[in-house]
Amino acid sequence: MKKVEDYIRSIPDFPEEGIIFRDVTSILQEADGLHLAIDEMIKLLDGVDFDVIAGAESRGFIFGVPIAYALNKPFVPVRKAGKLPCATVSKTYDLEYGSATIEMHKDSIKPGQKVVLVDDLIATGGTIEAAAQLVEELGGEVVKIVFLMELAGLHGRDKLAKYDVASVVTYEGK
Repeated sequence: MKKVEDYIRSIPDFPEEGIIFRDVTSILQEADGLHLAIDEMIKLLDGVDFDVIAGAESRGFIFGVPIAYALNKPFVPVRKAGKLPCATVSKTYDLEYGSATIEMHKDSIKPGQKVVLVDDLIATGGTIEAAAQLVEELGGEVVKIVFLMELAGLHGRDKLAKYDVASVVTYEGK
């Protein structure tokens, strides 16, 4: 029986020499790989009491929506700035080169709601840390953060130390 990591394509020297890029599209292109990835992420939520799943654009949508569907939970998109049509809250965070801003609708999380954040990959942790801060700003509680893959060598978990974080597959390098 195949494991999730068997479906992940590793591309050496991308985007620069010495980096091994872990490609999630190879999972999406295989029905069995996609099914297995979703099932394994759902297993990480076993026993977790929560109300809402939120996912970061765009691959957090790809994995978060089927998890929300399977568990009969609502899904909240965390979007890049300027993409949501109603009143929003926003958070700007640092990238390796520059910064980015993400937003959520002001009414997407109700005070007291327990939220699971979903994304495909944790690298430096900046995006999901900003998403967690938005959830908290809206009065929600982040009860779990779930990733398909983790690049442990980039220490993204350090930024998320106060949260319960789980990954299906962990790569020790960058």
